[in-house]
Amino acid sequence: MFSERLKLARKRRGLSLRALSSAMGDIVSAQAIGKYERAEMKPISTVAIALAEALEVPLSYLLSPSRVSLEHVEFRKLASTRAKDRAAVESEVLDRVDRYLQVEEILGLDIMEQEGPDGAPYRINAVEEAERVATRVRKEWNLGGGPIPDITELLEERGIKVFKWRLPGSVDGLSCRVRRVRGDDVRVVVCSTGKSPERQRFTIAHELGHLVLDVPPTVQEEKACQRFAGAFLAPRDELIREVGRRRLNFGFEELIEIKHIFGISAAAMVIRMRDLGIVTEATVRNIFSGIGRGWRTEEPRPLERTESPTRFRRLCLRALAENEISVSKAAELLRLKVSKIEGIMAGTDALECR
Repeated sequence: MFSERLKLARKRRGLSLRALSSAMGDIVSAQAIGKYERAEMKPISTVAIALAEALEVPLSYLLSPSRVSLEHVEFRKLASTRAKDRAAVESEVLDRVDRYLQVEEILGLDIMEQEGPDGAPYRINAVEEAERVATRVRKEWNLGGGPIPDITELLEERGIKVFKWRLPGSVDGLSCRVRRVRGDDVRVVVCSTGKSPERQRFTIAHELGHLVLDVPPTVQEEKACQRFAGAFLAPRDELIREVGRRRLNFGFEELIEIKHIFGISAAAMVIRMRDLGIVTEATVRNIFSGIGRGWRTEEPRPLERTESPTRFRRLCLRALAENEISVSKAAELLRLKVSKIEGIMAGTDALECR
């Protein structure tokens, strides 16, 4: 409804009620806008148009029904961020989920069954048990024992919405469930683009851990999800096959090649080998004080390709090609200008990930 869309768009822009009123040239007061958001009043058409212009959204966006609820969204990783930044991230997630569900509904995919994994979330009683859960999830999803080429695409194929943009402060990623007006909750993973490609992969695996692990208060959840991520991206048997069961030391080039095989950061690879007993704590210290000095803050020889979520944009272009939506609707869903959409369809312009 209009009230929810208005509040969502305002928070996504990071505007207070007073700031939005000012951006509209004070044609209505902040108090009036507050009443619009609480559904106590409805704006006249000229005011609705001014609101859309100030918020840089199409008027049709404000008038469209929302497919997600603004309630029951918790972002554990944003607890220490400013309220304004937290509200902006929450609103951005809800807006992206809403647009995603719109195009799925148009294409008849809104009832697509989410692929478990069956039995999730799985209860653990120790950090080390996250290893077992990672193995089980890989088995449920028929991933085999080898490296995962593209974890972003993997999660999208399993019905998990993956979004990427630069998050505020020191937040690398977050996960949540967004309540739908109708249907099952939507599982969401968000990853910040401010890190190297391999660290983004690890963040996504870590956030998947939050979705599939049932962690009691007696277990450190962050450590459990770190263990899950390492085990999910670098399975025990495959890693041992590559490096051996016990090692006293590593050279720089070998570690770089191993981290490229599994697509995780060099520092995370060292910690993963420590967790499996391949190297001792003393060896870890020697690596981080020697060839690995600075690896915790700067990634050595990062991956060349950054994974991007592509399913949403593919669905939008599919709906446009099949005449299920208009060019203007595609522009609204993808947050692009109509001329950009026309260029993309004609092959004279490229579509960037959003």
